[in-house]
Amino acid sequence: MSNTLENQNASLPLICLLLCGCALDRALAQIRYSIPEELEHGAFVGNIGEDLGLDVAKLSARRFRIVSGARKQYLEVNLENGILFVNEKIDREELCELNPVCFLHMQVVIESPLDLYRVEVEILDVNDNAPSFPWSEFNLEITESAAPGSRFPLESAQDLDVGSNSLRSYLLSANQHFVLDIQTRNDGSKFAELVLESPLDREQQKTHEMVLTAVDGGSPLRSGTAQITVTVLDANDNVPVFDRSVYRVTLVENAPRGSLVLKLNATDLDEGANGEITYSFSGHAPLKVRELFSVDSFSGEIRVNGIVDYEKASVYELYVQAKDKGPSAVAVHCKVLVDILDVNDNAPEVILTSVSTPVQEDAPPGTVIAVISVMDRDSGENGAVDCQIPSNLPFRLHSSFKNYYTLVTSEFLDRELISEYNITLTARDLGSPPLSTRKTILVQVSDINDNPPRFVQPSYTVYVTENNAPGASICSVTAFDPDFNQNAYLSYSILEGEIQGMPVSTYVSVNSDNGNIYALRSFDYEQLRNFQIRVQAQDAGFPPLTSNVTVNVFVLDQNDNAPVVVSPLPKNGTLATEVVPRSVDAGYLVAKITALDADAGQNSRLSYQVLQATDPGLFSVALYTGEIRTIRRFTDKDATRQRLVILVKDNGQPPLSATVSIILSLVDSVPESLSDFDLNLYLVIGLGSVSFLLLITILVTIVLKCQKPKPSKAAPPKYLDINKEKGELYILEKIDRELLCPAKTTCFLKMELTVESPLRIFYIELEITDINDNNPHFRRDTIHLDISESTIAGERFSVSNAVDSDVGSNSVKTYYLSESEHFDI
Repeated sequence: MSNTLENQNASLPLICLLLCGCALDRALAQIRYSIPEELEHGAFVGNIGEDLGLDVAKLSARRFRIVSGARKQYLEVNLENGILFVNEKIDREELCELNPVCFLHMQVVIESPLDLYRVEVEILDVNDNAPSFPWSEFNLEITESAAPGSRFPLESAQDLDVGSNSLRSYLLSANQHFVLDIQTRNDGSKFAELVLESPLDREQQKTHEMVLTAVDGGSPLRSGTAQITVTVLDANDNVPVFDRSVYRVTLVENAPRGSLVLKLNATDLDEGANGEITYSFSGHAPLKVRELFSVDSFSGEIRVNGIVDYEKASVYELYVQAKDKGPSAVAVHCKVLVDILDVNDNAPEVILTSVSTPVQEDAPPGTVIAVISVMDRDSGENGAVDCQIPSNLPFRLHSSFKNYYTLVTSEFLDRELISEYNITLTARDLGSPPLSTRKTILVQVSDINDNPPRFVQPSYTVYVTENNAPGASICSVTAFDPDFNQNAYLSYSILEGEIQGMPVSTYVSVNSDNGNIYALRSFDYEQLRNFQIRVQAQDAGFPPLTSNVTVNVFVLDQNDNAPVVVSPLPKNGTLATEVVPRSVDAGYLVAKITALDADAGQNSRLSYQVLQATDPGLFSVALYTGEIRTIRRFTDKDATRQRLVILVKDNGQPPLSATVSIILSLVDSVPESLSDFDLNLYLVIGLGSVSFLLLITILVTIVLKCQKPKPSKAAPPKYLDINKEKGELYILEKIDRELLCPAKTTCFLKMELTVESPLRIFYIELEITDINDNNPHFRRDTIHLDISESTIAGERFSVSNAVDSDVGSNSVKTYYLSESEHFDI
């Protein structure tokens, strides 16, 4: 590396900072720096963090990064202090070749929120290359008859530097015959022609040697030299003549090798070898021209010899010379300008500068997903690019400025419908025919907790046989959540409540992971026939969402209760006795066995049979009513004291049973009138019947001549009693229908009225009708619901029902909601 570069590196880099106005969009912000080439690693470029007005402490957290299309990462940023520094030494000549200006284009991408900045770093040239000639020695043959003023093109020197550091002039060593004429091409490059200033004399001096020096404009100057040897030839009277001094033709780029560009025509008035012309490139024809084109030395045809690319050069200057084959031949020159016509041979290039994925499904419309840049190396319409994405996707392309696009959301996303999108971006130029490039952008949608759990059933009905083992599984509830990961992880719990005044948690529990519900105690159908629990499913999102479901549990009866005989009952520790007149006929009702079974259904259906009897052929018992009747008339031989053992059996599997013994005394006659204490009236209220609520008074008039009813010796009724004098049935205790018949639409109180001497049975039904004596009420004074703000209109949320102990038209009929802006029922 030259001392010049070292001196430049010793000074601070020249920094040119350009910040766009505050009115510009974030995506249009631009900053520019200028630095010399060949800086060492770590060289300071600028504090880009401060220049962009950013909080340097947050650069790392916001994923500050530089994106460049260059093959190498020439520049890098220290995220701790925001300084932009040289990461790899920059060779301007390698990066931009001979372009007069050289920019390194980059983009700065910062997230949270997404900000974009354009950064241009101008690479300034340093004079690190000296001019050089393609050959170190040139040989020219000039006839001694050449007239003063004759010109002879010289090979051009090349300098890889640009601007003031590029080739500026040529110098010729002192001599008596030649001077230099320095000319400028259309592109600004310099070339020299050797001009004969005084005639040559071969006889005096056959050769002339000079030194040609090429000098650049750098500081200090750099130079290169070549040796020029001129051989003086004998005279040749005529020189070739081109029909034009300048030719201009057009050539389509990518023309195949061998394509004819132009056929030159030069004439020479001499004859023989002196009139035979050969064509070749002039000495100062650039090397690049010699690589792309060839000249046929005999025909003068210029043909394509390489790949002609409009994007590298739109015009070429060819310098061709013609020379005859005579002695002391003098070359004549012409210039050929080849204009290259652009064809649409470059498809657009698509560069994803930044992609923010995944994107949350609740991201508002207009959220930036990706920043895209496109370029087309063609020109005009061939280089104009239009970008499109499918119209059926919830995304749109916005053009922020020329050849830059942002991919944004056009509506809210729903991960539960589509979790990722493959967006095909098509970049098409406006050439004919158009060329296009497709690039697929994968956009993943991240989940938010916007879906509450949903149970697979609106409610559950479960049947559990009583006497179950504690800890046994009684059912399982299942909910699902269409969200993802933690937002879809569900846990189950039982909501607080009471069953028969005890917390529901003492009756059942639920496995929080799988929704299995377990009984914590053994259920007794006779104590608890059904109950209701509320199970809640809650996800693990933030905030968590919940749903509830009702589980109705019905306890099924088992035959675990044996029949209980309630009438007749032993008296004072002795067997029950009944008096039977001997004069009665067959079929006479002697007594009635009344038994109850606390079970239900078939388990409570009772049957009666005589198990033992003093005289098996004298008495029978009805199978289902328990009525004991005579089979035949009595005779004198029949024992006065008859003992019966009655078996009462239910219909369960296996059946359970009970026995009762009764003593029947046969008497000749029965007194016409017995004291109140000798008459028995059995008023039996079946314990297995349905209970009812309404207060009602029923007058029962029993017209019994010569008979006086009396309450039986069975257990006294709780609610009703009978006036034995008037035969009136009256309310003994106030009846609460809701207490006796909860949730039953009809309520009947069934009774049997038994009168003795002779024994007769009457069946009575009392309907307890409902009155509207209960207000509807909720189980809780406050109902709390957690609802996500992203919940869409129309979403439904269940709330606990109100409870009204009344039935029919007196029960809950409708609900009303106070005025609300957001909710309705």
